[in-house]
Amino acid sequence: MSKIKKKNTLSRRDFVNKTMAATAGFTIVPSFAVSGLGYKAPSDKLNIAGIGVGGMGFGNLKRMETENIVGLCDVDWKYSDRAFKHFPNAKKFKDFRKMYDEMGKSIDAVIIATADHTHAITAAQAIAMGKHVYLQKPLTHTVYESRLLTNLTKKHKVATQMGNQGASGEGVNLISEWLANNEIGEVTKVEAFTDRPIWPQGQPRPDGMPVPDTLDWDLFIGPAKTRPYNAMYTPWNWRGWWDFGTGALGDMACHILHPVFVGLELGYPTSAQGSSTLLLADSAPTAQKVSLNFPKRKSSSKMNLPGVEVIWYDGGLQPDKPEGWPDGKNMNHAGGGVIFHGTKDKLICGCYGMDPWLLSGRVPDAPKFRRRIEVDHEQDWIRAAKESSANRVEASSHFGDAGPFNEMVVMGVLAVRLQNLNKRLEWDGANMKFTNINDNEELKIITKDNFEIHDGHPTFKKEYTDPMNANKFAQELIKHEYRDGWSLPEMPK
Repeated sequence: MSKIKKKNTLSRRDFVNKTMAATAGFTIVPSFAVSGLGYKAPSDKLNIAGIGVGGMGFGNLKRMETENIVGLCDVDWKYSDRAFKHFPNAKKFKDFRKMYDEMGKSIDAVIIATADHTHAITAAQAIAMGKHVYLQKPLTHTVYESRLLTNLTKKHKVATQMGNQGASGEGVNLISEWLANNEIGEVTKVEAFTDRPIWPQGQPRPDGMPVPDTLDWDLFIGPAKTRPYNAMYTPWNWRGWWDFGTGALGDMACHILHPVFVGLELGYPTSAQGSSTLLLADSAPTAQKVSLNFPKRKSSSKMNLPGVEVIWYDGGLQPDKPEGWPDGKNMNHAGGGVIFHGTKDKLICGCYGMDPWLLSGRVPDAPKFRRRIEVDHEQDWIRAAKESSANRVEASSHFGDAGPFNEMVVMGVLAVRLQNLNKRLEWDGANMKFTNINDNEELKIITKDNFEIHDGHPTFKKEYTDPMNANKFAQELIKHEYRDGWSLPEMPK
């Protein structure tokens, strides 16, 4: 992109042309692929750029210091100042598009830890440029974006990793191996929960306020609809706002449900249903319950995989403790927990698949068939990025797995946001559409609660959105319509 329309903003034509060129086959070759083998010796170093480096991205980058950190991009230069100071030789940017334009030929890989709504647009362009991508969870904001990243990765053959670090842990290995060895029998129900949110949710849209000089608010908004700035949105608290985040479910299900998705070899759900505390148009509820149903599946091992219901709770809600639960034992382990209900036993683990155990007290001795990862999650990705695409051992949460898994996670968000239709939603995963929302159905959502008490009596004066066509609203949640100046590459065929 050669022209800048105004400070930190590229013209729509420049950005669209750049994206179209990348997806039409124009690939900037990484420095280690000059030989044509796509291989870099483990002792050599990748040139890595970071996007969203003020929070979790800074922690990721510090675990990548075996490599060259050459570029840093963040829309908030106050929040990201510690990263700038820690990597003083890295070039600084506010607009990732400008960084790609200026440094595209000199970087091999990017690590992305922006707000959820900009995950796909930053990652998709990097993949189309032939860059390896480490992308924080949740992988994307929508189902379509997850499918796009999955297919782009397959096309461009780059090394990828979602930032759900439990995927590299021993707990997920053991759970998968115990299930495959039929240690608890057939599983027809799984219950999981998190103790999140730990940030504000269930809030009406706040009034606007002056934008800090260190923040480029327009770049933070990115592809989302424009709204006035308020300090409640960023940093970090963006998780609780629908336009920018995915609430407690999107934040933590990628950690907690990963062993469920992997261990039970799940694919697309066929139906979903959600309920919650007060549902608002702008902010995720304070507590949610979601039920996802999956059909019978063929197993890669000797276990039977009947249809299974996966039930999710957050906001302080937990499953009932099953009969035989040890008195006084806290179900919450490191931020959440999972119960696999088998016909022979129950398997329990904490967040990230940590410390699995059987309710019976028996300790399984199952054959070990999963790859053990001796390095951390970030270094597993770096290792994969240095291997040729033809001989690569994919990272533990590469997009070929993480993309379909993330579709499951954001389906839970869809179920909550569409709960006012008052029915179980039937889902066609292959075609990314609901099959039982009628063309003439409408819904409206609360914008303000306006609950008050007068003389000891409650008063309800809820304000609502205008009635919306339910199908159009659902389609926007499945595949966002980006605002002018922002676009994604085309879906590979």
